[in-house]
Amino acid sequence: MKKQLLVIDGYNVIGNWPNLNQMKLENRLADARDELLKEISEYKKYRELNVIVIFDAMYVPGLSKKDKHYNLDIIWTSKNETADSYIEAFVRKKQSRFLQVIVVTSDQAEQWTVFSAGALRLPARELLRDIKRAKTEIKHEVKSYKNQVKAIRNTITPDQMMILEKLRDDLSK
Repeated sequence: MKKQLLVIDGYNVIGNWPNLNQMKLENRLADARDELLKEISEYKKYRELNVIVIFDAMYVPGLSKKDKHYNLDIIWTSKNETADSYIEAFVRKKQSRFLQVIVVTSDQAEQWTVFSAGALRLPARELLRDIKRAKTEIKHEVKSYKNQVKAIRNTITPDQMMILEKLRDDLSK
């Protein structure tokens, strides 16, 4: 199976997620970026994905760099370069028989360009739905795990519990 790389058009996603778009409309773009990066960082852990988030530097003049925040690769385009043009060139360079690039965007023109390079497209709203599904799955797994632990604890005698606690203490030294 091919490795997967999720490439996210940051401002396009902000404009298509209702809560983040509201922040943007309230002149809280930096907050919307932060919230997006937090969500994507958690999602990356759930799905064990490689993720790159691309932002147009035109919204933050003077930036043209690669950042490592939230355990994500964050790329700010050059001052006169759009995220779309960066992503399109990036996809042509990275998409291969060993790597499947998935571009998160709701931009129709960008969609056709990434398809022609062999990449897949995931609409911004579909990513939001998948993030919500992943959170629900994790909550169910944690609840199931807690129930299993509780059931095991109910079957262990106090003497057995003391032995297990001693083992745990010995291992932690």
